[in-house]
Amino acid sequence: MGTTPLLAKWLLALSLLLPAQLLATTAVHSPTPAFELIVLGNSGGIEDGNLSAFLLRSVNEPNYIALDAGTLVNGINQGIKQQAFTDLALVEDEKWARAGTILRHHVKGYLLSHAHLDHISGMLVASPEDSAKNIYALASVNNMIGETYFNGQAWANFSDRGIPPLLNKYHIVDLPVGAPVTIDETTLKVTAFSLSHPVESTAFVLEQGDDLFVYFGDTGPDSVEKQGKLEVIWTYLAKQVKHKRLRGMIIETSFDNARPHNLLFGHLTPELLMQELHSFAAKIGGEAPLKDLKIVISHIKYTLARGVDPKSKIKQQLDEANDLGLEIIIPRQGQKLLF
Repeated sequence: MGTTPLLAKWLLALSLLLPAQLLATTAVHSPTPAFELIVLGNSGGIEDGNLSAFLLRSVNEPNYIALDAGTLVNGINQGIKQQAFTDLALVEDEKWARAGTILRHHVKGYLLSHAHLDHISGMLVASPEDSAKNIYALASVNNMIGETYFNGQAWANFSDRGIPPLLNKYHIVDLPVGAPVTIDETTLKVTAFSLSHPVESTAFVLEQGDDLFVYFGDTGPDSVEKQGKLEVIWTYLAKQVKHKRLRGMIIETSFDNARPHNLLFGHLTPELLMQELHSFAAKIGGEAPLKDLKIVISHIKYTLARGVDPKSKIKQQLDEANDLGLEIIIPRQGQKLLF
């Protein structure tokens, strides 16, 4: 049975009367996916070949942006093995194998949160066979990468800035804080925010139309760092979800709750993450504003210690503390997720 004109008018009037806070409680819910995420690497610390890196694209286009690049080629190969790219309309290129085609034709740039090796080493070692593209980062991050790696000593300077000789493969783009920037050759925009870490780190708010996705680089909690940087992000996002849909976020939880606060070195535990997410929920207001929001947990520190399973322990502690109704995801390398 169709909607009668009288009923349609009544529904419209009701929607106009709904308070903004109530509307915000539905901001994270939508049945049709807007973003595709490929997990290239999900481990923090020492597990080479599986370090922090993700590919994100709008489901309406074939072009990805890399969210950090600790692992790149190995992560793409793992995704191929797990058929994570089956929905991607691949460019035809007879010269390059499938991983090369994905990297060269479908990864259109890098969003680098900070200059630690476990977040950029995959890009560095892949650079000789990579294609020309942009590196997007805060100015301090770009400067540190140029001084430390793209300096002709640690690595050839594949960028268009800094110490000669310049190979000019990567165009360096300094992101402003808190202002949107269009990502070339995609339909995505990104807004960057500074995070507390031993070196400056970054959170990236990505948007496509009315849909949002957030990626956090390494970050300490406000209660420990005393810089209020996460509060700035939560305030911004709380305003955004009044009229946009927050589809999901990636945020780190490096250590379990037993880790002393003075040994966090700019990282989170399950307890501290939940404190931060409660702060975010309070800023949105309404009843259960984050219910069913997908939270992908990144950067769990791998260990060589016998009989220790950090992922299991952290997942258990997160589940026990999850009174917000979140969908908590511990991702697998090579996995595809939809948001």
